[in-house]
Amino acid sequence: MDKNKKQGILFIIGAGFCFALMTFFVRKAGDLPTIQKAFFRNVVAVFVAFVLLLRSKQGFRIQRGSIPGLLARSFFGTCGILCNFFAADHLHIADASMLNKLSPFFAIAVSYVILKERANAVEWLSVVIALVGAAFVVKPTGGVTTLYGLVGLAGGLAAGLGYTFIRYLGKRGERGPVIVLWFSLFSCLATAPALIFDYHPMTGEQFAFLMLTGLSATGGQLCITKAYTKAAARDISVFDYSQILFAAILGWIFLTELPDVYSWIGYVIIIGTAIAKWRYMLWKDKKEKEV
Repeated sequence: MDKNKKQGILFIIGAGFCFALMTFFVRKAGDLPTIQKAFFRNVVAVFVAFVLLLRSKQGFRIQRGSIPGLLARSFFGTCGILCNFFAADHLHIADASMLNKLSPFFAIAVSYVILKERANAVEWLSVVIALVGAAFVVKPTGGVTTLYGLVGLAGGLAAGLGYTFIRYLGKRGERGPVIVLWFSLFSCLATAPALIFDYHPMTGEQFAFLMLTGLSATGGQLCITKAYTKAAARDISVFDYSQILFAAILGWIFLTELPDVYSWIGYVIIIGTAIAKWRYMLWKDKKEKEV
């Protein structure tokens, strides 16, 4: 395994821990509108990314031709955040995290169109099996819980599209803090109008939890951006599922949440599929090197 892949794995595990904390802090922020939570989550990221770029040698300069990719990453990333936060407020945080972590499977599909990274039959099969696992987590019965699950699933799709554009921008040589700044600023501007007309007063505790949400999200965003600029999704995406473990532990210890048996079946199917696909890709790469 080359150096870039090893670094990508470490960064993506770090992102998993940060995003699990983000989901936990979002829940602890209490009964606030999803858009309000998303706005404050991104305000922190804007500040951190701005400072990082201000102190860099290249400043705020972007690569020629990157603007369409930056806008696409920002749009889909914002949709993903709104869906994920909404799901986190209404589902177990482990369930919400699992649905969001379907993004690598969706990334396989859209990478073929956007990046021309061709997927084989095994990778396409993994996408289908992962969706079967998602059905166990969503539990489609037609009730309100199903609606929340479908919103979480949509968040996973949007995140997959967003991560594909991160990979696209990384291949063009775009820097991580630039991607984060554009995404976070776009999200703030997109959610600001709704926040102005429907602002809910917050307690000091709620504000503190939203700041912690923003800090952990920024750490996760920087890590995930670095990870996908280091290696392709098919090489490192399986380690993104470390977030589920971190989220389950946080939910169990601090929120007394225990997913039901159907959710556990879904977890096993999705994570098992991800591990099987990853091991297949390692075997395939080894065979190709031997030829």
